[in-house]
This record gives sequence, C-alpha cells and structure tokens, in this order.
Amino acid sequence: MTVPALEACHLKLVWEDLAVAEDISLHVDEGEIVCLVGRSGCGKTTLFHALAGLEKPAEGTVLLHGENITGVPGRVSYMLQKDLLLPSRTILGNAMLPLILRGIDRDEARARARDLFATFGLSGTEDLWPSQLSGGMRQRAALLRTYLMDNDVVLLDEPFSALDAITRVELRRWFAGMARELGLSALVITHDIDEAVDLGSRIYLLDGNPMQGSVSHLIAEAPVDAQDRGAAKAAVGALLGLA
Repeated sequence: MTVPALEACHLKLVWEDLAVAEDISLHVDEGEIVCLVGRSGCGKTTLFHALAGLEKPAEGTVLLHGENITGVPGRVSYMLQKDLLLPSRTILGNAMLPLILRGIDRDEARARARDLFATFGLSGTEDLWPSQLSGGMRQRAALLRTYLMDNDVVLLDEPFSALDAITRVELRRWFAGMARELGLSALVITHDIDEAVDLGSRIYLLDGNPMQGSVSHLIAEAPVDAQDRGAAKAAVGALLGLA
C-alpha cells in the first residue's frame, strides 16, 4: 500500500474554547495537487495551521510520508495568501532567505535560488525589488521562496485570490505544470470552485460555521475527471448548495 505524502487522521480542531472542526481525515498522495473548498469562516486556515505544525490539534495525528509530525513546525512548506516579500531585499534575496535561515552558506544559497529562476518564470528579476514586480510575478517569487524551504509537500492558502481574473487563471495553470515538473505534493485552499476543478485531481469539501455553533466537517471528497471538469464543478456546487 502506497504511503501518502501527507495525511490527516481524525483531527479535532479547537481555537481558544471554540470547537472548529472534528473528525477531519484527508490525504495527499505523492505528486498530487488536492484542493480544499469551503465557505469563509469554516476553519480551513485553522486546519492548515494544524497540518503545518503551527497549532496542535486537540485530537488526531498528522503524518508526513508515514511519520507522525503532529505539532511539529517546519516539516511542510506553507504559503499564505499574501506574498509577504520583504521590501528591503531583492527578489533573489527574498528567494534565498529560507536557505540562509537554515545555515546554508550565502554563496551556495544564492546559486541554488538563482538556478530556479527560469523554472519559476522569473528570469531577469533577480536584482529587482518587490515593488517593481506585478502581482503575478510577486506570487511566483513567493512560491519559489516556499519551494526553497526544501519540503516536498506544500500548503497553499488561497495563493492566487488577490490577482486579477486573467492572471489568476494563467498562474494556476503554470503552477500545475511546474508542480508536476518538480514532483511537488500540494494541498490548496480556495473559495473558487473553478480553480479547484482546474488545479486539483481531488477536492475535499469542508462545511460548517463554528462561530454560529456549527462545528465543521468534511462533507465530501470529489474526484476530478480531467476529461469532464464540468461534471466535477456541477457536483461540487450541488454539494455546497450552489446549484
């Protein structure tokens, strides 16, 4: 039996005294992109914090390639919605930062980061400042920095939501191809059903409203047929009461 790249087993999530979600079980296989869809406030980001080891679940375990990493930060890469590039560093300086923080020699870190600029569509931006880049290019730079955390599993929290519609479509399709090329496994939060169907091979649906007393649960796992994405979109919409 193949061991998933990332697996959550019966997680119960609590924020302060508020029960957010319970019995959350999901997995991401090696080299797979999976999307997590749900309404605002249902606990998607709280779940990501647990998967990233930033918060420990009240119950359950998180496994990385079969190893228990529950409550251990730094084992998976995590990119927030905003790019959070440091304005005082060049794009290359931002990209190499995770390597520097791990104690890698500065010259080696610079070389490793520079070698990936073409792969991430950033050639020619090495010496530019974040303020000189478009929103789409800044997200590419943030994704490169996330990749250089040297973890083969990445969590992306609405990485394309701040972009205009055309750039968003272009960037998510680029990301899908780049992830396949690099062998990344990714779990992506999105509110956008079109985006989930376009990116993911499977979609998990999280539903609930913890602030109103409705603890969130995973209500479905929907496969995406690349030959009939329209059917997957309709199915997801119906499950969320949108169709």
